[in-house]
Amino acid sequence: MESTRKHNVNEKLMQAVFFMSASVSVIAVIAICLFLFLRGIQAVAEIGLADFIFNEKWAPTNIPASYGILSMIVGSVYVTGGAIVLGVPIGLMCAVFLAEFCPPGVYKIVKPAVNLLAGIPSIIYGFFGMQVVVPFVREHFGGNGFSIMSASIILGIMILPTIISISESSIRAVPYSYKEASFGLGATKEETVFRVVVRAAKSGVLTSVILGIGRAVGETMAVVMVAGNAVMPLDKIKLLKPIRTLTTNIVMEMSYASGIHELSLIATGAVLFVFIIMLNTALSLIKSNSARN
Repeated sequence: MESTRKHNVNEKLMQAVFFMSASVSVIAVIAICLFLFLRGIQAVAEIGLADFIFNEKWAPTNIPASYGILSMIVGSVYVTGGAIVLGVPIGLMCAVFLAEFCPPGVYKIVKPAVNLLAGIPSIIYGFFGMQVVVPFVREHFGGNGFSIMSASIILGIMILPTIISISESSIRAVPYSYKEASFGLGATKEETVFRVVVRAAKSGVLTSVILGIGRAVGETMAVVMVAGNAVMPLDKIKLLKPIRTLTTNIVMEMSYASGIHELSLIATGAVLFVFIIMLNTALSLIKSNSARN
């Protein structure tokens, strides 16, 4: 009887500990949302939502000042899109290779290398971009090298571990009976992998892509070092031109900003936060649709 009572007390205690641990995450998200939106609304109310979102001129030190972030939104989309174009095909092909075609000896080398790629600090990617990618782009494509292309290449490399790891796990989770049925119908291994296995793992593959997009959108330090950080008019945004993204704009100016300038940077963070929420919502919808199918 005593041992049963003690067991019940311990169980309730652990339930309380687990509940408090889970609550910390919820409280942290709520606190961040309140901070961003309550402070950001002040800037939007003073600047005007349309002028803040759809104006391409960012000049907080001018008289009169201008706080338009449209060019930085477009810059973020361009850089992220370039990273997707480079990173997704390479990541998916690597995941297929590791899951279906890689010899065990090679797997022991490639898999740790992919994991190590995930652990490299972003500033190291930035140094690599400055010393290798930027000169390469300058010599072979033109411009000064600090450009959308350079940032896209670096971000494409940075999202590879996310795409490879999640896609490989999803491909390995496909039941072997799918392969047996495909082989029984006379399909080759390549046809089976790409027409059956990868399609069956599409939910996990799309999840990896969305998480990779989230990583690319939120990256700051590496982009600061290779993108050039110039606020360009929309008609001058080109692949080989410098660009400034939402994240780099915040990190470059927050140290000396004050007043409406500081609030506008916080509002920029709120816009970025909304974009991340949209990505997470898309991920949830993909998972729910996959579960129903």
